Amino acid sequence: MQTPGATTRRLPDISSAAFLVVAFLTGIAGALQTPTLSLFLSTEVHARPFMVGLFFTGSAVIGIAVSQLLAARSDRKGDRRSLIFFCCLLGALASMLFAWNRNYFVLLFIGVLLSSFGSTANPQMFALAREHADRTGREAVMFTTFMRAQISLAWVIGPPVAFALALGFGFEVMYACAACAFICCALIVRFLLPSMQKTVVKTTATLQAPIGHRRDTLLLFIGCTLMWASTGIYLINMPLYLVHELDLPEKLAGQLMGLAAGLEIPVMLIAGYCARRFSKRTLMRCATVSGLLFFAGLLLVHSTVPLLLLQGLNAIFIGILVGIGMLYFQDLMPGQAGAATTLFSNASRVGWILAGSLTGVVAELWGYHAVFYCTLLMMLGTLYCMWQIKDA
Repeated sequence: MQTPGATTRRLPDISSAAFLVVAFLTGIAGALQTPTLSLFLSTEVHARPFMVGLFFTGSAVIGIAVSQLLAARSDRKGDRRSLIFFCCLLGALASMLFAWNRNYFVLLFIGVLLSSFGSTANPQMFALAREHADRTGREAVMFTTFMRAQISLAWVIGPPVAFALALGFGFEVMYACAACAFICCALIVRFLLPSMQKTVVKTTATLQAPIGHRRDTLLLFIGCTLMWASTGIYLINMPLYLVHELDLPEKLAGQLMGLAAGLEIPVMLIAGYCARRFSKRTLMRCATVSGLLFFAGLLLVHSTVPLLLLQGLNAIFIGILVGIGMLYFQDLMPGQAGAATTLFSNASRVGWILAGSLTGVVAELWGYHAVFYCTLLMMLGTLYCMWQIKDA
């Protein structure tokens, strides 16, 4: 009588552990590539600031189209596990292309298309995790928070390692390591993640927000878009700002990002616990205020120690955004885990469109320091949106 029960309890634990490992590996793949991309385009591809911004904008546009197409398919029919598996393989191909090609337009159109499939594995994995948590009776908030913590842990390790590999051994080695992470992730997805077939019955309004929450969902989308745009500007602009305007070492950018990611882990865990006692709206407002103070501080400090200290505010800002923001969308869109998760992901992608466009133009005309004024204005807009949302 006890043996089958023990086996039943053990199986979800294996799947849950696999989710955590996949979250970590996809985080490593992203943390190796994203922080160094602007430096890669500037030094290896010899792109001007405007072309660097255009690359990030084009990447976000293509990414939105790919992720929306896959979200519609995954919520309508099929198995998310198979979709995530193929996305990881395409992500590995994209990494190898970046490792050995230096043609700007080949990277922009072919490389970005492949990497868009790779990055879409992440929101689909979280949608599968939400379905897995609901089916096995786990609490979705804490389970998702632990997965987000794995991505933050990857970002503690990834950026410093990325700059060390790129500066010490070359970008070829760094992108090859990212490809290996994607391949390992694909194998774990294929053999350890649960398979959950979709039925075709519940799919008519898959990508449509509930009518009663439509206004709040729109405000949340705008607010998250501006938050992600500010973060994107920071990630694109900071490495070049440190090197070209502050004359600080290139590796400092990796240290700043790694420190912020390390601090995000306790922030996300605390936020997940607080979500039981406080509304998600309150937590998102706290994130907005922290982001406003962080970007205001970037305009005032110009040396290593203050920049390191500011990462505490950055960690609160990002930790709550990534840990609570997606769950807030899912609460406003019950029964539509894939569409809600992808909507949150697309807020990030639209944010990157704004980030790439503004960073390229403003840096080209007025310099890298002036770019941070854009983030300050965006955070003020976010503050307005978050105070207009009604508590769900």
